[in-house]
Amino acid sequence: MASLLQGRLPVNQDLLLMQKGTLMRKVRSKSWKKLRYFRLQDDGMTVWHARQARGRAKPSFSISDVDTVREGHESELLRNLAEEFPLEQGFTIVFHGRRSNLDLVANSVEEAQIWMQGLQLLVDFVTSMDQQERLDQWLSDWFQHGDKNQDGRMSFGEVQRLLHLMNVEMDQDHAFQLFQRADASQSGTLEGEEFVEFYKSLTQRPEVQELFEKFSSDGQKLTLLEFVDFLQEEQKEGERASDLALELIDCYEPSDSGKLRHVLSMDGFLSYLYSKDGDIFNPTCLPIYQDMTQPLNQYYISSSHNTYLVGDQLCGQSSVEGYIRALKRGCRCVEVDIWDGPSGEPIVYHGHTLTSRIPFKDVVAAIGQYAFQTSDYPVILSLENHCSWEQQEIIAHHLTEILGNQLLSTTLDGQLPTQLPSPEELRRKILVKGKKLKTLEEDLEEEEEEPESELEEAELQLEAQMESEPQELSPRSKDKKKVVMCPLLCPPMCCQIMSQAPISKPGFLLFPKQKSKPILCPSLSALVVYLKAVTFYSFTHSREHYRFYETSSFSEAKAKSLIKEAGNEFVLHNTWQLSRVYPSGLRTDSSNYNPQEFWNAGCQMVALNMQTAGLEMDLCDGLFRQNAGSGYVLKPDFLRDAQSSFHPERPISPFKAQTLLIQVISGQQLPKVDKTKEESIVDPLVRVEIFGIRQDTTRQETSYVENNGFNPYWGQTLCFRVLVPELALLRFVVKDYDWKSRNDFIGQYTLPWNCMQQGYRHIHLLSKDGISLHPASIFVHICTREGLEGVES
Repeated sequence: MASLLQGRLPVNQDLLLMQKGTLMRKVRSKSWKKLRYFRLQDDGMTVWHARQARGRAKPSFSISDVDTVREGHESELLRNLAEEFPLEQGFTIVFHGRRSNLDLVANSVEEAQIWMQGLQLLVDFVTSMDQQERLDQWLSDWFQHGDKNQDGRMSFGEVQRLLHLMNVEMDQDHAFQLFQRADASQSGTLEGEEFVEFYKSLTQRPEVQELFEKFSSDGQKLTLLEFVDFLQEEQKEGERASDLALELIDCYEPSDSGKLRHVLSMDGFLSYLYSKDGDIFNPTCLPIYQDMTQPLNQYYISSSHNTYLVGDQLCGQSSVEGYIRALKRGCRCVEVDIWDGPSGEPIVYHGHTLTSRIPFKDVVAAIGQYAFQTSDYPVILSLENHCSWEQQEIIAHHLTEILGNQLLSTTLDGQLPTQLPSPEELRRKILVKGKKLKTLEEDLEEEEEEPESELEEAELQLEAQMESEPQELSPRSKDKKKVVMCPLLCPPMCCQIMSQAPISKPGFLLFPKQKSKPILCPSLSALVVYLKAVTFYSFTHSREHYRFYETSSFSEAKAKSLIKEAGNEFVLHNTWQLSRVYPSGLRTDSSNYNPQEFWNAGCQMVALNMQTAGLEMDLCDGLFRQNAGSGYVLKPDFLRDAQSSFHPERPISPFKAQTLLIQVISGQQLPKVDKTKEESIVDPLVRVEIFGIRQDTTRQETSYVENNGFNPYWGQTLCFRVLVPELALLRFVVKDYDWKSRNDFIGQYTLPWNCMQQGYRHIHLLSKDGISLHPASIFVHICTREGLEGVES
């Protein structure tokens, strides 16, 4: 079925050679390296592989699944095999979502270049496809699945099989009638455009036709005035409807004569409804639309936990790929756990576990390369430093040398700030978050005297620790003086300190300890500017002792208890200081908590295991889908007000409560849950979930439609009453009903309340990994009203 894309596909020598096929080595590990024959199919959109040139081939991947192609030296795995295979002969195919990379080694540099250049050419072509081209490609993929003998034609038997693959349960006689009608050549088979006609007959949209005829006086077209009426009455486009109608007709009406007469045909109307302009997500929220000049603490910041892991926290793999994927999806705060490594080189891994190790310098190099590919706004390195003094110096060296000008190593203007800088001021800068020996004020003094001796350096270390981590004596002690444990010093040094300066500050005693934290290296300390990590004791202690550039981390359990006990204090704390929340150490499977309850309290860096798909990551992706996916979202006004009375557990007015009515109308081309079961057809239902404050968090669902994933119709209305819509996220989930067990996931889409468009809208579904399931969608009507219907405001 190459004819659908014929004339639009790029044609060059590389693609022709790829279609002949190439024997290459597929590499999974140091021990798993096997020869496979790879061939680009004639459709130009799929790659198949076999054990040998004439062996039985099976699909390997679709070009639409490919994110990018990397050279051999950029692959962790291939670099480890550099002594066995020349890096120039290797390359890596990187897929969208969480699918593992495909590492291949060609027999020559020339063959590797042919595949790298050819694949990238096709990836660029797919990226630039318009809506019709994407649909053509989707149909071409299905044709490949259905054309079992690969002769470019489809018999009725193959069509019947394909209908089951496409989730269509259809009477055999009716299916045969549609088949004969589409078989214009009367050859008994369908090919090319005949298959397209057959598909069109399957995808009639009576619910859209009915809507079209409601506003069309002749049932054939919408005049300009009729289309304006539709945009104003149903789509709530307001005063801009007249200008918008002209733009939409010019964009989506397929006929030139219709464009000249400013009318919209049924095909044009459907194209508009299915486009980004008819999407539930408001296009005005797609670019940077928020004020980016406020201090950092005024924003939610997309944050990752254990970023180096691509698996679980006990035996999972550590990889720079974790950082690359997180940064490319807009994450702006990544975590780096650093430990002493062999040969003097620090390593990154989950300490005291069996997770694999990666060199710290490789992590820094990856961050430097990918930090600003998706977003220009600042990246925060949250350092968990477990290294000795010597290797801390190596850490500081790598950060400085590898990141260069990207690394922020002093305040922006060299002056002492009065508040945190803004994302706009910190564009394309990488900030270090970690422990710091001194205050920012001391760092900025014009002439700082260097310690004259090892003793003086140790006293500076102790003083810094006393200020950040005081510990009370036990309750049995009569003396309530604060005690600070001496850092990792040998007993003679401790004795020397105690003999020369037994009390360095009033009320503080110094004494040796066998196990303690390593001394912080000054060169690493100096790289921490606006994000000094300090221990949290209480909100009162923070107000009295801490500065705006100091930040605290909270376990999920601690943060939850603080929200319940002192929710408003937590909100006020977050109006002037950054907070980071991290998952419990008991989540050894790298599962996630619900981030919404921490966003409700204004916590900025709510860190998630981004390698783990599921509801929690859907919410994260949904929140940060707005504002160009920049990783920064401005918090609502009441979470930025230093005098705010908001309590996330007990919200009180004034908040503009709203009622939301969602009519779930129909579904389109829903995918199978299990593609291996050809005979099974899904029984889809739609669940609408709202996440916000506890009182707003709820869900409702439609009934299920039996045996129809292709064009199911529900026509059911769901009603929600929301107290604080500014914090609400909507999640639409399509499930396959199963009375014997848990309903299976089909697809989802999550978005912020403030980015939702009213009217008749399509919701384009995403997979568990957040990848488009095009053309799968659900068709809904959205209506919001001020106040709570039937509920006291």
